[in-house]
Amino acid sequence: MKRIAAAGAAFVAALAAYAAWTVTRPYAAFTGAANVDIPKRTGTRQIARLLVAHGVLRDPFPFLLLKAVRPSARLQAGEYRFTRPASPAEVFDRIARGDVHFHEFTVPEGSNIFDVIRIVSKLGFISENEIRSAVHDPGPIRDLAPSAASLEGYLYPSTYRVTRQTTARQITRMMTDQFRKVWAKLDRRLPVHEAVTLASLVEKETGLASERPLVASVYRNRLRLGIRLECDPTTIYAALLEGRYRGAIYRSDLASEHPYNTYRHAGLPPGPIASPGEASLRAALDPPASEFVFFVAKGDGSGGHRFSTTLAQHTAAVAEYRRGRQIKQARALP
Repeated sequence: MKRIAAAGAAFVAALAAYAAWTVTRPYAAFTGAANVDIPKRTGTRQIARLLVAHGVLRDPFPFLLLKAVRPSARLQAGEYRFTRPASPAEVFDRIARGDVHFHEFTVPEGSNIFDVIRIVSKLGFISENEIRSAVHDPGPIRDLAPSAASLEGYLYPSTYRVTRQTTARQITRMMTDQFRKVWAKLDRRLPVHEAVTLASLVEKETGLASERPLVASVYRNRLRLGIRLECDPTTIYAALLEGRYRGAIYRSDLASEHPYNTYRHAGLPPGPIASPGEASLRAALDPPASEFVFFVAKGDGSGGHRFSTTLAQHTAAVAEYRRGRQIKQARALP
């Protein structure tokens, strides 16, 4: 009897040792990388089969064994990325923790809703139609900007991390929430829609941080004096909205009666034309005092502009810009 008991104990010990070995041994045959998408309400057996099918585990038994000895562990839905051999225990723990794979996307300052649609749809799990519908729903900022027709200007430029389960509307909510955080810490001297609209013009006009306050001062001065803004980016945006932008501004664009064309309509356009960053928002809210009412690109490759207080100064600056372009074109000829 003692021998039988001893044999039984030895067998149990051997079985336990084998179980411990099989659940802690990395699957050496795994190579490359694998993304495993576990839908909601997927059972343990199906999860194990998915892991085997993707080459993460050799067979389902060790994974099922772990669930049997840890029945309270909740295996969570999501996308999991594996890039090295892992033991069944490591795989099980990751899924129990919900250590899902995150996808990153970056929306640069000055991006408009067309850019956001393109950037987000490139993630591969949100369609263009889904994100297009979301960015055209102003619901997330209705309390801030009741007159907003879309989320243009309020999709704050930054880097975001999302999972495969994140929806298009959750993404736009994340982006507008980030806008709220930035807006809350600013000296809010203008109504939000007016400030964001002006800041979006500043953002699109110059890429130089040092120039943003000056550009904002030019527009504030022109608004105060009743001079049309004649902002090229608004004309481009009008063409984009009508689906007729051809990569350059034509006379027909300048003559367009579209509400966003500030060559034809005085005052600010009906809304933002892009997502401004914090620096442009600050410039729009508190521009420096100046008498500048004109500016034109230097055309020297610096990205800078010449600012003028009179039409005569501006005309001379425009002539210099055109001469510079002609010289460059002549040098480019064979």
